[in-house]
Amino acid sequence: MSYRWLKWLILWIPTVVIGLWEYVRHAFLLPYVSMELGNWLAPIFVFLITLTLVRRLFAKLEAMQDSLKRQQVVKAAFEEREQLARELHDGISQSLFMLSVKLDKLDRAQSEADASKAMEGVRHTVRHVYEDVRQSISNLQNAPQPADSTWLQGIHQLASELEQGQGIAVTVDSKLYDGLLTNRQKVELLAILREALMNVQKHAGATVVSIQAEHHGALNVPVPAFSCVIEDNGKGASDDELQELGKYGIRMMRERAKAMGWKLGIGSSGLGGIRIEITGGGAKS
Repeated sequence: MSYRWLKWLILWIPTVVIGLWEYVRHAFLLPYVSMELGNWLAPIFVFLITLTLVRRLFAKLEAMQDSLKRQQVVKAAFEEREQLARELHDGISQSLFMLSVKLDKLDRAQSEADASKAMEGVRHTVRHVYEDVRQSISNLQNAPQPADSTWLQGIHQLASELEQGQGIAVTVDSKLYDGLLTNRQKVELLAILREALMNVQKHAGATVVSIQAEHHGALNVPVPAFSCVIEDNGKGASDDELQELGKYGIRMMRERAKAMGWKLGIGSSGLGGIRIEITGGGAKS
């Protein structure tokens, strides 16, 4: 039985019962049952019918709600596993593969200079794996920004993590008004920004990153338009390389943007690297 039928039956059964009782009483039982007794029997009949029929409907409704909660828990766990799989694939597994290649190169070194150079590459890869593991643990532990946390605090926290971890200079110019973003918009936009900055950290070889965000047009509409741009001065990438470069991260950003009704564009940056732009809001959102 569907939720819609359950809802209507719960609403209509007491009404139908009291209507039938009043009809039977006035049509057939009036000579035998006084008005006062009939008035006392009416709520008793409604209670008994409700106890026997509506209680079962409520039990089915509660079972449906419990099933929905279990599905939500399973979905949340699956999403966490997907996120962990992305982290492992894009960062740790690739770095370990490179470490294996460099260890093989170290085994084949013909001179002390070659061995020293290969060892330095191994050290660099090990440090990279360490940073990936640390970042993955941080991502799993960090909860979404609470409702009373301002938007700029979330952005500056991301910038601080990148500066302290990799020494990349991050500039933030945000003109987004905190009260015009819903809590879900803040969480999703921060997640896209975090993934974009992780890609810069892992792949771009950049020294400078710029984050610019602002609202556009009228602010008194239900869904104000906004844009957020992330640019770096790294080595950049072609369209084909972007499909391979952190493909899980790129896919995750696109899926998050699509789920929110936003547009996500990736292209060349004026700084020489990659430019990612998220646009959303407006009359069509």
